[in-house]
Amino acid sequence: MSDYRPNASAATLTKNRTEGSISNLSGMCATCIDGCVGMCEIGKSAYRGHETLYPQPFGIMTTASEKKYPVDYSHFSIMGTMTGAQGIDAESEKAIFPAASLERTIGNNGNIKLKMPFVISGIGSTDVARNNWEGLAAGAALTGTILTVGENVGGMDEEAVIENGRIKSTYDLKRRVELFKKWQKDDYGAIVVQANVEDSRLGILEYALANLDVDAVELKWGQGAKDIGGEVKIKSLEKALLLKQRGYVVLPDPEEPAIADSFRRGEFKEFERHSHLGMVDQESFLRRVEELRKAGARNVFLKTGAYRPADLARALKYSSLAKIDLLTVDGAGGGTGMSPWRMMNEWGVPAVELHSLLHKYCLILKEQGEHLPDIALGGGFAFEDQIYKGLAIGAPFVKLIGMARGPLAAAMVGKTIGNKINKKQLPVYVERFGSSLEEVFVTATQLKNELGEVIFKELPPGALGLYTYYERLAQGLKQLMCGNRKFALDYISRKDIAALTREASAVSGISHIMDLDREEAQEILLNK
Repeated sequence: MSDYRPNASAATLTKNRTEGSISNLSGMCATCIDGCVGMCEIGKSAYRGHETLYPQPFGIMTTASEKKYPVDYSHFSIMGTMTGAQGIDAESEKAIFPAASLERTIGNNGNIKLKMPFVISGIGSTDVARNNWEGLAAGAALTGTILTVGENVGGMDEEAVIENGRIKSTYDLKRRVELFKKWQKDDYGAIVVQANVEDSRLGILEYALANLDVDAVELKWGQGAKDIGGEVKIKSLEKALLLKQRGYVVLPDPEEPAIADSFRRGEFKEFERHSHLGMVDQESFLRRVEELRKAGARNVFLKTGAYRPADLARALKYSSLAKIDLLTVDGAGGGTGMSPWRMMNEWGVPAVELHSLLHKYCLILKEQGEHLPDIALGGGFAFEDQIYKGLAIGAPFVKLIGMARGPLAAAMVGKTIGNKINKKQLPVYVERFGSSLEEVFVTATQLKNELGEVIFKELPPGALGLYTYYERLAQGLKQLMCGNRKFALDYISRKDIAALTREASAVSGISHIMDLDREEAQEILLNK
């Protein structure tokens, strides 16, 4: 089923000695020889131990599972039709793909309006998120989409002022929200602040609602990369001590004198900061949502991960009872930070299975006449075809697609190209397009005309990367919609895709390609 080798990966900077001959069971070399210095993950674990749990190099990369699941979104094909049009007059001069609309409003009151159906799910306290926030914030704001400030940002901020266990001010969280607001246009898009256990104890969401005018707050139950709390690496003893005092789990214990001395001597160079597990029950969840609304939240979101089916049912049912404005359901395998590598590959319900279960559960609640929140799907989405399939498999309940690694990659590339332009060090494969921002980034001239030259000069190159990536996704998505004669997002349906395998059909409830349109086709053929 899989080429995944559990004992070696670029993610853990490991490899097998006998790369051409490897045990499928263990991932070990067919011959493990005495005298090997330990290039594989077992070998590296022999001298770096727990450090080998996590992808490396930490802080400058994102990671995702290498595992090939039995069913994935490539096992579905997008259909098309030659007849009719929905959302526009069925006339060739009018039914062109630029006329397709990607705009959408979400929330119980419809007070979040979007130009594209995208949400960047929680980008939190990791270095790779912080170092690319300018591009993410400006790019998401200019495209009229949702950006989520992930967990632990306030708690990790060394400049934060905390009194009696509650946050009073935070430089980093404020900076992140204000960067988005600076570039927001015509009230499109939204900035969301997320909270986990430590954030809730510190009162992060109450602080954000009272001081930062955020569009929504989000409670976090988990993500697709891991089923434990968030982790980061800490390279400072002083910061490790600070975070321990703020209630985080820090390993090894920086308050132990022997540990502190060992760190000072350089015997190890990083501490691990871990978050606590959340404990979910219906009563406390409903109470917490009500507290946030009383604190001024215009929209309350919930994000959950790839937990077992009963927990997915809890997430949907509790969101229904609390009238949550947006529920994000994140399938297994993705990740933007320091999720344990084997956990990322080997835990949780994969995206297609999770999203298919979600659709079944939504139908059950709908049949009972219960409230259904707007829903976003996450789980490895990066391109327009995957986005279309996600919207289709969850239709009519799914309104948005959550992404993280794709947008972050685009922002990182944009930032890197901007730096290379400034240093006049563009690689040949980029320089062939030109040597200025306007020449390299295909959307730059248009954006420069819209913003004006003075404001355009302030735009981070990372934002150009994200903006241009989203422009590609938008046009590609419109083309797929046009092919299906769907000119607004609400017309996308489960009939727009077909399963290519019987297993994919059985899992999802989507018609197999050989069963699709069977009755209609027979009627056409038999009609005299």
